[in-house]
Amino acid sequence: MEHSVWPSSAVHLIPVSTAKNGVSSKSRKRIMPDPVTEPPVTDPVYEALLYCNIPSVAERSMEGHAPHHFKLVSVHVFIRHGDRYPLYVIPKTKRPEIDCTLVANRKPYHPKLEAFISHMSKGSGASFESPLNSLPLYPNHPLCEMGELTQTGVVQHLQNGQLLRDIYLKKHKLLPNDWSADQLYLETTGKSRTLQSGLALLYGFLPDFDWKKIYFRHQPSALFCSGSCYCPVRNQYLEKEQRRQYLLRLKNSQLEKTYGEMAKIVDVPTKQLRAANPIDSMLCHLCHNVSFPCTRNGCVDMEHFKVIKTHQIEDERERREKKLYLGYSLLGAHPILNQTIGRMQRATEGRKEELFALYSAHDVTLSPVLSALGLSEARFPRFAARLIFELWQDREKPNEHSVRILYNGVDVTFHTSFCQDHHKRSPKPMCPFENLVRFVKRDMFVALGGSSTNYYDACHREGF
Repeated sequence: MEHSVWPSSAVHLIPVSTAKNGVSSKSRKRIMPDPVTEPPVTDPVYEALLYCNIPSVAERSMEGHAPHHFKLVSVHVFIRHGDRYPLYVIPKTKRPEIDCTLVANRKPYHPKLEAFISHMSKGSGASFESPLNSLPLYPNHPLCEMGELTQTGVVQHLQNGQLLRDIYLKKHKLLPNDWSADQLYLETTGKSRTLQSGLALLYGFLPDFDWKKIYFRHQPSALFCSGSCYCPVRNQYLEKEQRRQYLLRLKNSQLEKTYGEMAKIVDVPTKQLRAANPIDSMLCHLCHNVSFPCTRNGCVDMEHFKVIKTHQIEDERERREKKLYLGYSLLGAHPILNQTIGRMQRATEGRKEELFALYSAHDVTLSPVLSALGLSEARFPRFAARLIFELWQDREKPNEHSVRILYNGVDVTFHTSFCQDHHKRSPKPMCPFENLVRFVKRDMFVALGGSSTNYYDACHREGF
């Protein structure tokens, strides 16, 4: 995880709801809520369980839906890694006991899990871009290591892969039967959880998982900005956003009180407890149905969890209103969006390479992309979240191409800032590809204010 993205004291590596109205910890349910004026109260536990994304029945999804005269040309998938062990430990408590070995007949189960384990355990023989070749191909510790993918995380992505296979390969024949390595573009950060999530998705997706055709590129930055990472103005937006977070936290006396109580239970200074980001560990307890830790001074409990989670929901709501994060996101997401439309443009010219692109990433990768696209109502990226760009060609007018954008299977194309007015002006069922191109090449900079018309100038604008 890139340290510059969120400081460890910011509780932001976490799910946050995007119900339109977060609710402050001070509000109490009235006996008779007024349905007209009272915002719906966001339930922090419900939000947290959505974030866990516990694998259950296969979900309905809208991927691959298009009028019959449209042909699917290319697909670009951005995922967050699956369920992982926490990155932080609550001081002076026993770590949650979760087994990170893969066991085919243990829950959560997937029909391909056993074959996946046997395929991965033979080793790849594949050479990935360094340093990825030194990472394990699947999780395998009896007590999970910090940040390690769990069996749940593997199953979540086997399921994603299977779902995309049924739609894109079986139905739309995106890859030919004799597909080759250069028809895939695969990139991941240098964490075992992202590489393993990508492999699980591909194992579920590809008709024959052949190591010779699988080459992962390494991306050192969580923003996937490759050679364009230096952007001073982006960092200034981030500093202002972190200050906003800090000030909001200071105002929340109930949050302070809760941290104080928890710190007493585990017998450390409040400041040290907060720096240990306890919500990360508490989410793991919740997702895996393990009780919260206790000491001789008492137990961390669900009420503590609800206060911290509710504050996050409030923080997310204010974050959208104040728009500092949007500035950070427009600059942070530009390089990866620019690379994606470059790949799409080559596909519109009839090039057959890189028809399927997969970026295996983090919450701090997906979150800025969602924000930059104007998807302010999208929930904070859950474990194994997927964001997909589909490129389509109109068979009746072969020069016309369209895009669809889907988040966790929901079509959000007409919620994006570059296509939300499309319906008013056009009867076309999809968003014209040129809308996305114009957005990435020009309108993203216009949205920042100032007079910059390119990424370099926007990143180095004086007097911001």
